Amino acid sequence: MCGACAIALTLSTATAIRVYAAQPQANIAGQPVDLTYAAEKAIPAVVHIKYVQNSKTQTIDVQDDPFGDFFDPFGFFGSPNQGQGGTRKQRVQTPKKEATGSGVIISSDGYIVTNNHVVEGADELTVTLNDNREFSARIIGTDKQTDLALIKVNAKNLPTLPIGNSDDLKVGEWVIAVGNPYNLNSTVTAGIVSAKARGLGATPNGIESFIQTDAAINPGNSGGALVNTRGELVGINAMLYSQTGSYSGYGFAIPTNIMTKVVDDIKKYGSVQRVMLGVSGQDVLNYINNQKEQGKDVDLGTNEGVYIATVDPDGNGAEAGLAKGDVITEFDGKKIEKMSELQAAVNSKRPGDKASITYLRNKKKVTKTITLKNAQGTTKIIEQADIDVLGGQFRPITEAQKKQLNITYGLEILKVSNGALKDAGINRGFIIQKVNDENVNSIDELQKLVKSASTSKEPVLYISGIYPTGKKAYFAVPLSE
Repeated sequence: MCGACAIALTLSTATAIRVYAAQPQANIAGQPVDLTYAAEKAIPAVVHIKYVQNSKTQTIDVQDDPFGDFFDPFGFFGSPNQGQGGTRKQRVQTPKKEATGSGVIISSDGYIVTNNHVVEGADELTVTLNDNREFSARIIGTDKQTDLALIKVNAKNLPTLPIGNSDDLKVGEWVIAVGNPYNLNSTVTAGIVSAKARGLGATPNGIESFIQTDAAINPGNSGGALVNTRGELVGINAMLYSQTGSYSGYGFAIPTNIMTKVVDDIKKYGSVQRVMLGVSGQDVLNYINNQKEQGKDVDLGTNEGVYIATVDPDGNGAEAGLAKGDVITEFDGKKIEKMSELQAAVNSKRPGDKASITYLRNKKKVTKTITLKNAQGTTKIIEQADIDVLGGQFRPITEAQKKQLNITYGLEILKVSNGALKDAGINRGFIIQKVNDENVNSIDELQKLVKSASTSKEPVLYISGIYPTGKKAYFAVPLSE
């Protein structure tokens, strides 16, 4: 499963690797590095993932033809408003989608790490082991911001890949990438660590601190393993840099030190527990260069760190005293040279943790220690809510309801029991049409909106819809106490 990711970035559906920890022979100066140990131990823990998204009927807005008659091969419905240049609702049948990727077995009882983009939206996931055994997999949890996902198969005594410390990687160190590029199972490529803590801007609001490698990573490798010469997992392959969509020099992997925290949170809490620093900015060097292009000389007292452009008055950064123009140079005792390093350091923390922030203001060093809070401004654990929190039963509206109420989509509430709907005063029979400004056509869409809102800064569902009498109504439904 692969697609464009920023300019010239391609998500590569990748592989998983398995390696056993042991003591490989030391490399002799002047001799080539022996990677056979790492490859032999890694391959059994690499899995092939097949993704299937079934065909679905969706309602979309389409532009009306302002010049009169139109041909209607898909069955438009609603009020077409022909000749007025407006929009109409159209029902379309989406094609069945299939794709492949890779994953890494991290525990013998069937937990597998892969990329979020490998499994997102899947109706069926099939995992094939290196010994050709096949299992159906279920998604335990996903994290779009780091592009990671945890899935599980019902099996025991599976080969596993020990997890190494990605912070210990050195530029120039040899690594191998194991995966299933182009459906070529158990493919091993080798290269070196070309750079660390790369931020690419590939994912909006993403947390990026990639390991860059010249080990070939191609479509099909996503979710696969980056392994050091000691047979330890040090990264999850995620994307490649290419003008053509195929490998042409550099691949990127998510460090295990980001992966470990995400996996632990998903297992323990069901969602990633994240603190929000509440600042925006950029690498100091980029800021200085931008100012130079505008003919301005800037002296911040350093060429390294993160320049702060804005500060959320309710965030952790404001509590630490940060203001526009400051430069963050350390976080919790770790030197910060660029934004990607700050993102990784902050992402390693949970609400309630204490951390020190060191920054320069007018070239003078300031250090503050604060208790970190989540996006909702608390130190509590945020558990991702399920649709059950609403206390209702739902079904898509019928064709008769569409004609009677002159609407084209919505979910009817069949029953209301104890839960958020009852607390908000929403009764049986109400038809939900929009939640947080998103059209709701199916129970799956409602489920996604509930999950998203429950972990957001404002855990509230703003629901609008219509009663069977034709009366329209609007409700605010809090998802937390």
